[in-house]
Amino acid sequence: MIGVISFFALAIMGLGALSLFAERDIISVPRLGQLPGIVGMVLAVAVFAVALWGVLANLRPSFVATVFLALGAALVHLGGVWGTAVAEGTGAVHATAAAGQLVLGGASAVIVVAALLAAWVAIALRRTEARAPHWPWEKDDDEQP
Repeated sequence: MIGVISFFALAIMGLGALSLFAERDIISVPRLGQLPGIVGMVLAVAVFAVALWGVLANLRPSFVATVFLALGAALVHLGGVWGTAVAEGTGAVHATAAAGQLVLGGASAVIVVAALLAAWVAIALRRTEARAPHWPWEKDDDEQP
């Protein structure tokens, strides 16, 4: 769960920072609303979550999986933006222009980096079998101090 939440938070923060520092919109195609970006991100998070769940099912998941998770999330994001833009009626040319802006403008790179970091953290937590922290007074009565 922490991996999925981290991916979403890092992606949104990174895209916001990119837009702020570049002083431009992430997608600036005429007649294209916000829906393609929203659908693309929802699909990317959903695919990332399902794929990460599959990777974490293994007791000792490989860190190599982070690369495939990151690329998968970025490609699904691009596909979601493109497909929604076409379905919205803007046409294939405008949809392709939007996808091109994502790749050339750095938004896809932000999504890849966010997914890499989030997947790495989730896999590291799984491999170390980390548990939630507890205060000393949260011990069971049966445990010895």
